[in-house]
Amino acid sequence: MRKILVVVDMQKDFIDGALGTKEAEAIVKPVIEKMKTYQKADIYLTRDTHGEDYLETAEGKKLPVAHCIKGTEGWQLHPEIEALAEPSHIIDKPTFGSVELMGLLAEENKREPLELELVGLCTDICVVSNALLLKAAMPENPIRVDPSCCAGVTPDSHKAALLTMGMCQIGVE
Repeated sequence: MRKILVVVDMQKDFIDGALGTKEAEAIVKPVIEKMKTYQKADIYLTRDTHGEDYLETAEGKKLPVAHCIKGTEGWQLHPEIEALAEPSHIIDKPTFGSVELMGLLAEENKREPLELELVGLCTDICVVSNALLLKAAMPENPIRVDPSCCAGVTPDSHKAALLTMGMCQIGVE
């Protein structure tokens, strides 16, 4: 099986910007080290992407903190992380889970069976959303998340998301 790494939303606003946390800052180096164990062609990055009207969207009304506005500094991926992936493997997503990424990897899986690993931010929102989408698209494939390379909005919500993924037969290793 071809091993694929999905790095979720390692962007300035989630690391040390508008929604950053010390836990998010702490996983940057481990994520970079994990990425170095994969071939560049086997790494996919997601990038949370919102427009200037973010605060008027359904998400913005529930989370009224402007973040990851396309073209801003906060929208940018961590530069070392971005450099370790092919530019064509960066997927902009307007919401928590990426249907585009799911479709792309499901098509790749038809050509060659995939084993997927997810890391990134935030465990309890975008990591869990993408893991569940991928599991729904490829229920027989091994899918896992590395908790040491993820951070949640809070340590408790991080743990809850890991529990949820484990209950949905996503490996938590």
